[in-house]
This record gives sequence, structure tokens and C-alpha cells, in this order.
Amino acid sequence: MPELPEVESTRRSIAPYLAGKKIVKILIRNYQLRWPVSTELLKELPGRQILRVDRRAKYLLLGTDAGTMIFHLGMSGRLRILSANTQILKHDHIDLVLESGQCLRFNDSRRFGALIWTLEQPEQHPLLQALGPEPFDPQFSGIYLYNRAKRRAIAVKTFIMDSHLVAGIGNIYANESLFRAGIHPLRPANRVILSEYEMLVTMIRKVLNEAIYLGGTTLRDFVNGDGEPGCFQQYLRVYGRSASSCTTCGEVIKECRVSQRVTYFCGHCQI
Repeated sequence: MPELPEVESTRRSIAPYLAGKKIVKILIRNYQLRWPVSTELLKELPGRQILRVDRRAKYLLLGTDAGTMIFHLGMSGRLRILSANTQILKHDHIDLVLESGQCLRFNDSRRFGALIWTLEQPEQHPLLQALGPEPFDPQFSGIYLYNRAKRRAIAVKTFIMDSHLVAGIGNIYANESLFRAGIHPLRPANRVILSEYEMLVTMIRKVLNEAIYLGGTTLRDFVNGDGEPGCFQQYLRVYGRSASSCTTCGEVIKECRVSQRVTYFCGHCQI
């Protein structure tokens, strides 16, 4: 599933083609995605100008003067900028055709993605209103995590993946951040001290920034809006490396399940 770096990479690659552009029409070939696509889009969008292209957690927000389109890529969704007359493929569900002659095309083989139309401020939408701060928000800090962990005995990996606590830290980047911070993923959240949470926040931001710079992690078929795959998988230190040697100490990387999510760690480097 695309995580924050993949969604941010997509946002950065499509934004220059969309911001300030007028929508000519929208073509909806399949209304049955994760949630039904609103037929209101057929009359609301033509003639509207895209004013901004934002991201909140793993959601992409395309704002117009009438409302906001909220895209979620689900498990296999892709948003790409193409010529409007590019041949249609089997899972090309939606085209947002622009005055430039290009289109934003949504492809999703599993149909777990979504396009939602909202007239309210997007942060008030039920999908977004309960999300915690972004990892790059100044509110997200070591003391913020430490204070919220005081009565939480759940595994620290599960703790930092709670979107109500912080928005957008998915499985890949939780594994990598905990490794770099030297914190065992199974340690209870309330057993992590303040200085360790400060280090963890630093490592979360560092890992996410590196992944964004490299276009995200391509483990299956992710590509950004320009059709380019991400490269961060070449720099993964623990994720997907079970039974391989730790790049720091040489010990064998171990694998377990934490809250039903596959988890990788070094028993020597992470305590």
C-alpha cells in the first residue's frame, strides 16, 4: 500500500500539471471503488479550476472553488498525468481531463482506492477530522509522544502507527525508523523514555524525507505521477530483510508479527 512518501511523491509529480488548470470534463468508467464515486462530479467539475494540490496523511486533496476531491490510492491505486487520448487500460477508472489536453488518470486494479467529493473544508471530512498531526508538524515531538504514551502498554510500533496519534506513518517506515532509533518494536510504548522518543521523532522525519527524495519505495508496482518508480527500497535496512545480516552489527534480522503487521528488527541493535 502506498504510504506517506509515495503519496507525497505523487503529489509533487502531478501538482505542476494541475495547479491553476481548468477541468474540461471528468470521465468515470467505474463508480464502484472502495466507496461509490459521486455522480455529482459530472456536473460539478467541468469548468472548475484546480486551485491547489495538497496532501493530508495518505490522502491527496485537489481543491477547487466549488469543493475538494479527496483521492486515496488504496492498495494498488495510481494517479498519472497522461495525454487525454492515451489508450485506456483495463483498470483505468477515472480521467480528469484538463484544458491543456492532458488528463489525470486514476488506475486501480484492486479497487480499494477512492475518489470522494466534499463541499466542506476537507479537514472536517470524517476521513480526515480525527487524524493526528503530520510527522513534519512542529506539534509532533518527543514530548508529544512521551506524554501520550504514559498509560499505553501497547507495542511502540503499534503506537506510532496509530493515525489518531500521528498521521501517515505506515508499516515500512515504522520498521525503518525504529531500527535507526535503536528501539525494539515490541517494547511497550510506556517503557520508552523521553530522550528515546526525541530520537525516534528525528529518525521518523529523516527516514520519511529520504524516502520522499528518492520517490518512495517500490515493492510491487508503485509509480508516481510521471510513471517513475521509487528507489528507497534500495536503502531499506530492516524491512523485507528477514534472515539477512544487519547492516550495522552483522546479526541476523528477525521477523515477527505486531498487530497483524509483519515486523522486522535487529535484536542486537534494538533494545
